[in-house]
Amino acid sequence: MAADGRRGTGRTPGTATDGGRRRVLVVGDIATDVLAVLPAPLAGGLALGTDTAVRIGLTPGGSAANTATWLAGTGTPVTLIGAVGTDAAGDARLAELAAAGVDTAVARVDAATGAIVVLSDPQDRTMLCDRGANHLLPAAHVTEAVRAATDAGHLHLSAYPLFDPGSAPAALAALRTARATGLSVSVDAASAGPLAAGGEVVRDRLRGADLLLANLDEARVLAGDPTADARTAARALTALAVRVVVKLGADGAVFADQDGTLPVPAEPVTAVDPTGAGDAFAAGLLAAWLSGAAPAEAVRAGNELGARAVTAVGARPATR
Repeated sequence: MAADGRRGTGRTPGTATDGGRRRVLVVGDIATDVLAVLPAPLAGGLALGTDTAVRIGLTPGGSAANTATWLAGTGTPVTLIGAVGTDAAGDARLAELAAAGVDTAVARVDAATGAIVVLSDPQDRTMLCDRGANHLLPAAHVTEAVRAATDAGHLHLSAYPLFDPGSAPAALAALRTARATGLSVSVDAASAGPLAAGGEVVRDRLRGADLLLANLDEARVLAGDPTADARTAARALTALAVRVVVKLGADGAVFADQDGTLPVPAEPVTAVDPTGAGDAFAAGLLAAWLSGAAPAEAVRAGNELGARAVTAVGARPATR
C-alpha cells in the first residue's frame, strides 16, 4: 500500500478470492469500563478536595474487544481471542460480544475480569487499569485459536498484552503463529507510557508487522524523537513495519510506507467522549484495507469510524 496506491513490500493482506471477506482475528484485552464523563477538561479543570457531579456508567471495554465489535459492525467476520474471569462480569462481556456479532475464542481463567476506570472529557481521556484476567491469557490457548481459524486472513494485536509479563508470551505466540500460518499482521501500539518503559524490547516485538498503528505520542516514543511531527515519525517507523499509520484525532491521520507519506484529514464532528475512538479507527481502517482499498480510502474509513465513536459515550458502537 504505497502512498500512490501501489502495494509496498510485505505480506499481501488477507482478502478473500471469492468476493467474500476473510476472517480477522483480534487478540487482546476484554474489560469492564467504569466511565466518568467529566464536565471540565482533565488538564487542570477539576477542583480537588471536593465533590464534582459527573455522568458515570458501566460499559463494555478493552481495546481488542472494542476493535472486534466495531469490525463486526462493518460486516467483517471477526473472532476475538482473549481471557475473562469466571465471574458475572465475564459472562456479561461475552454476552455483549455475541450480541454484537463477534465470535469468541475466550479463555475463562481464575481471576476477576479486567476493569478500567476511564476519566473522559470531550477531547481527552485517562485510564486506570486493572488487567485482571487479561494478565493470565494462556499462550497455548492463543496458539490453538489462531491455528483453528482456517478461514482467517489477518491477525490484529492490540499491544497491551505485550507490555505485561503475564500475557506477553500469549501475545508473542499470536504473532508467531499468525506468521507461520500465512496471516497478515497489524499491531496497535496501544499506549505511550508502557512503550517508553519497554524500550528496545517492545520495539523488537513490534518489528516486522505488515501494519503498525500509533497515535502521535506513541509514534514519537517508538521513533525515539519526542518532538517529531506526524509525517517524520511515521516515516521513521517504516523501519519497524511495512506500513504505518499515525493517528492524530481531530487532525486526521498520516499513512507511510517505503514510498512516502500521505496525510488524510479527519471527519469534522462534535466530540462527546473519545474513549475507544482509536479502536474504532483501527476497525474502519482494517475493514477497508483487507477489502483491497487504497491507502487514502482505508485511512478515510478509519477516520469515519473514529469520528462516529467520539460522538457517543462509551467505547463501542451506539446501540439503536
